[in-house]
Amino acid sequence: MLTIALGLWGIRRQNTMWGDESVTYQLAHRDLSQIWLTAQHVDLVHALYYAVMHEIFGLFGGGLLTLRLPSVVAMSLAAAGVGLLGFRLAGPRVGLLAGLVFPLLPQVQKYAQEGRSYAMVCALVTWATYALVVSVPHRDRWRWVVYGSTMLLACLLHEFAVLALVAHGVTLVVSRVPRPVLRAWSVAAAGVVVGLLPLAIFSAGQSEQVSWIGGPVRPGYFLVVAVMGVVCALAPLRVRGPVRLSVLAVPILVLPGLLLLIASLVKPLFVDRYVLFSNIGIALLLGALIDYFHRRQRSSRITWIAAVAVLAALVPPSLSLRTPQSRSNDVTALGAAVRKEGRPGDGLLYLSGQARMLTGANPEDSRFLTDLALAQDAVSSSTLAGVELPAADIAARMLEFDRIVAVRAVGVHSPTNPQEEAKTSTLRRHFREYGTTHVNGARVTVYVRDQDPSPNAGPGSNSPGANVR
Repeated sequence: MLTIALGLWGIRRQNTMWGDESVTYQLAHRDLSQIWLTAQHVDLVHALYYAVMHEIFGLFGGGLLTLRLPSVVAMSLAAAGVGLLGFRLAGPRVGLLAGLVFPLLPQVQKYAQEGRSYAMVCALVTWATYALVVSVPHRDRWRWVVYGSTMLLACLLHEFAVLALVAHGVTLVVSRVPRPVLRAWSVAAAGVVVGLLPLAIFSAGQSEQVSWIGGPVRPGYFLVVAVMGVVCALAPLRVRGPVRLSVLAVPILVLPGLLLLIASLVKPLFVDRYVLFSNIGIALLLGALIDYFHRRQRSSRITWIAAVAVLAALVPPSLSLRTPQSRSNDVTALGAAVRKEGRPGDGLLYLSGQARMLTGANPEDSRFLTDLALAQDAVSSSTLAGVELPAADIAARMLEFDRIVAVRAVGVHSPTNPQEEAKTSTLRRHFREYGTTHVNGARVTVYVRDQDPSPNAGPGSNSPGANVR
């Protein structure tokens, strides 16, 4: 209930949407056959999620709330699973505390309100972990089937969920479970890997999808949480059952992110949301640590003071997460800027072409503008951003216009190809910058032809000068 309440609080973020959510929104509105065709070119790792969201949109409508509510529900299920894990491993009070701590974590609050797969993956990994803990003492074959099936579904929603499988294996080895248990887990884990293998092989050919991760890795949140978790695990926490809470929590908290960081030495792959399920570990450890201090103190006054201090510290980030500025870009603001600065008949240019995805959620924003580089739209080409014309054709079309509205994503690596070179060189040689509007994660620039003293002159102009910022 706490997770649902926090998830519904400010869920619209002032009716804004960011880039990745925009992709979900656009793909989920396509037919299942179109989603499958698109996945063969790009975003195969998210194909199952898009299919699920397509069905949800069909049942409840494709609005902003429908986009995000599944994540709220999924994260509330994850919180319930965390509570049950704490109860199973260390008693009812630890379970209650861990379940209450989980939705307060900043990452959990953030991705509970995102139209992406990460909350669903977190919920499935949580319940797979619970199935693992339950299966150890009972050893019933059907329990291991449930464990393997849940883990496989999590991995099919996002491949990096397989890193939780590694953490589970380490937990069992450190716990020195009987060999039949370890053998049963190995069979289940092998089934997960075999089931995931086709997706992993085919999606490897789409590795350019993560090229945006290039640059210095910034694992700040993960490192802080991991250190906190290890410190918490040093306390003499209450033990209940064959698997100790710390032996379960520390591996799932530390190992997935650590393995991604190691892999990033070869190819940058680390993004904190890819290991969102690591928050299961920190919630369990914090719940157990609060219980430990509560048992150590004759008076609970210090515990209550500490709890109030933590809650007060969480208020600023909680408020910030519910603003448009909390995401790396704001496609709603970008679309509004294009609509404001563009005039009917102006040319529209995306630098690079992938930025076309940022305005695809609401085609009305650019309906009266001419996309100068587009040869085939995203839906008919089964792509995310459409197919662009050859470089020479783009340059020729640009010269037919006296005003061009250019959209450029900020902080995103722009590919080097003939089309992009043609765009930039033609702008540089024949146009001058008239004004730029900056929005979160992007900027919209109006260019006018060099030979015109004002943007109102020439056959490509349509109306008196706009107030371009």
